[in-house]
Amino acid sequence: MIQNHMFNPAQVANRTISGLQDKSISTPQETMQDFGQYLQNALQGVADMEKTADTTGKQFMIGQANVDEVMITAEKALLGLQMTSQVRNKVIEAYQEVMRTQL
Repeated sequence: MIQNHMFNPAQVANRTISGLQDKSISTPQETMQDFGQYLQNALQGVADMEKTADTTGKQFMIGQANVDEVMITAEKALLGLQMTSQVRNKVIEAYQEVMRTQL
C-alpha cells in the first residue's frame, strides 16, 4: 500500500512549529541594514554589468570580441539599468504615498 507522507497533518504541524522556532526575531535596525546591503549589492551588480558591456565594446573595437558578445552584454546592462530605474520610481511613489497619508 502506498502512503502519502507529504500531506500528513501531524508532520505539517511539526514542520510549521519547528520553522517558527528556527526564525530569530530581528530588530527594525537589523532589517534596514539587511535591506540596505541588498540594495547596495544590487546596484553594484548593475554597475558591474555596465563595466562589462564597456569592456566588451572596447574589445570589439580592437577585434577581440564578436558582435553577438557585445550585443548580449550591452542588452544585459540596459535591462539592468531599466530595472533599477523602475525600482527607484516605485520606491519614490511609495514614499510619496506615505507622505500623503494623514495621521
